[in-house]
Amino acid sequence: MNVLHAGAIAIAAVVFSVSAPARAETVYIMAERLLDVETGKYVSAPLITAVDGKITAIESGGSAPAGSNLVELTGLTVLPGFIDMHVHLDGRPEYGGYSRLQFTDRFWTVVGVANAKRMLEAGFTTVRNVGGDDYNVTGLDQAIEAGWVIGPRIVNAGYSLGATGGHCDETFLPPSFAAKSPGAADGPEELRQKVREQRKYGAEVIKACATGGVFSRNTLPGQQQMTEEELRAVADEAHFWGLKAAAHAHGAAGIKAAIRAGFDTIEHASFIDDEGIRLAKEQGTYLSMDIFNTEYTLSQGAENGVLEENLAKERMVSAAQREGFRKANAAGVKMVFGSDAGVMPHETVGGQFEVMTRFGMTPIQAIRAATTTAAEALGQAGEVGTLRPGAWADLVAVRGDPLADITVLGEVDAVLKGGVRVN
Repeated sequence: MNVLHAGAIAIAAVVFSVSAPARAETVYIMAERLLDVETGKYVSAPLITAVDGKITAIESGGSAPAGSNLVELTGLTVLPGFIDMHVHLDGRPEYGGYSRLQFTDRFWTVVGVANAKRMLEAGFTTVRNVGGDDYNVTGLDQAIEAGWVIGPRIVNAGYSLGATGGHCDETFLPPSFAAKSPGAADGPEELRQKVREQRKYGAEVIKACATGGVFSRNTLPGQQQMTEEELRAVADEAHFWGLKAAAHAHGAAGIKAAIRAGFDTIEHASFIDDEGIRLAKEQGTYLSMDIFNTEYTLSQGAENGVLEENLAKERMVSAAQREGFRKANAAGVKMVFGSDAGVMPHETVGGQFEVMTRFGMTPIQAIRAATTTAAEALGQAGEVGTLRPGAWADLVAVRGDPLADITVLGEVDAVLKGGVRVN
């Protein structure tokens, strides 16, 4: 047999193996009860049927066929897998300030693998990564999808866009390094090009830094750093390509400029004022407010190398942000769960549920912020953040009643992604 003919047979075999219909894999999941997050009511003795990772049926009191692939969650309450709308998978809070420079660049790629696994095991089956370096999370996302490593579904932003010298530029190194973030740009046309570049390299959402921030140097959180014209160019270009747009914005002016510019979500929203709350409600803009991490930063930050400049900014932001959270929620603004994991340990973010109820949410509101409302903000309603036919069989199981004791969500007992148990 000649080499060309042998090669053709090999290629045909590969094509056949890929194109031949695979046998559907069916999984049955049973638990004590299921929380329907859309109605806020429990379904007793649920039987969830999942085929090839997606839910096909849910019934109460059913039984799985003999010999079937069955996941028994005896005595547990099941909910949809959680969604964290603001994470940084390629970072760790233990390395603050300049201490992260002790490692080679690829250290952070490997750290991302560990963080992804920890977030999934904590119940977060979908995360939105809003800013990272060296396209680490793009590669991580691809590796998870290809089955090489374990992690959540990732909606990735690539590099955050922002003004030269602003929060999303490189602000820690002296001029001799000529360090500049690939996301830094000035003027509407440069920023449009940056949107296209991030999309080219795998971005599924576009993030821009409308104001200064806490963990950068020579920037103030309340200071607006992108003009409304620049912000509108970013949001318009993202939407042109079918992508959502997220704006890092602490200060009141920057928050309002980003809302008027058409951003889908506002991150942090620390100093939001009454006008900003009104605009967010009128425009249907989602707020992602990380109100849990402040205790970690203020108690562990100095030991981790965080500079006093940054700690002082955190002290300035935290109380105002929590009061803004309370007011925005009371006003009926759409709120999503966003932890800023990476500022604190990724495996601890489930603790934010309790803090959200401490500052005004009911337990079901906090749960919806991490499920149905977050899924809407992602543009994935009906696919994630819910347990119903057609959705991914992503779920968490806890011991107890989360509507009576929200703290049970901080320590989940089981997690399934696509119908496969991961812990």
